[in-house]
Amino acid sequence: MTTVTAPPTQATAPAATSALAASTTRTLATAARVLRQLGHDPRTIALMLLTPCLMLTLLYGVFDGRADRFDTTGAALLGIFPLITMFLVTSIATLRERTGGTLERLLAMPLAKGDLIGGYALAFGVLAAAQAALATALAVWLLDLQVAGPTWLLLVVALLDALLGTALGLFVSAFAASEFQAVQFMPAVVLPQLLLCGLFAPREKMHPVLEAVSDVLPMSYAVDAMTQLLTHPEVTAAFVRDVLIVAGTAAAVLALGAATLRRRTP
Repeated sequence: MTTVTAPPTQATAPAATSALAASTTRTLATAARVLRQLGHDPRTIALMLLTPCLMLTLLYGVFDGRADRFDTTGAALLGIFPLITMFLVTSIATLRERTGGTLERLLAMPLAKGDLIGGYALAFGVLAAAQAALATALAVWLLDLQVAGPTWLLLVVALLDALLGTALGLFVSAFAASEFQAVQFMPAVVLPQLLLCGLFAPREKMHPVLEAVSDVLPMSYAVDAMTQLLTHPEVTAAFVRDVLIVAGTAAAVLALGAATLRRRTP
């Protein structure tokens, strides 16, 4: 007598769907917990949201309202400021939870590292969206930032840059043993990108070694994407490439963050 078995996909599909639903629930629960905790610290939220706006306003004052100078530099910094602030806040907040034993207690529960990192990324991503929206609105409507391309794409690039800063902050927090060390990662990780991204000098005019290094740094493509919007009225292939590189780098760094996440700091 021949026994007929059901195809494996039919048997495993409900289980895979159930696992995905459970993972999504855990991720959302983690994000909600992080947002609740941040809600108890309004000063941090205010600094996170308003610092890029303050820096852009200060830059506008430095150029004394000269639109030609502000447009060139302001568009680039509209992407850089959210990256820097989200990097600092995310790295310190994640480290604080690990040193306080919160991560150890969470990972003792049926919570995968990917769910935990996804929850943190989602929570800080909400703040990153608010931060990018405020900075973009201020630059375009109050500081009269002129861009040739679609204005809404400024928000997209600023948001992706903030998410990249969030991903980098989550990643480097695994290698810091204290908040002081987490802050020290900024000159090690962020400042070299700031110097080589093309903000201070065109990348193609740098020394060939420095240009090669800048070609592998994600902030370079964030600045290039903003420059494309500043000078081109249509969406170019170079802009799409730059945006995909920034988004892909953020996703890859989040995956590395999940792989290197530790329960606690020794």
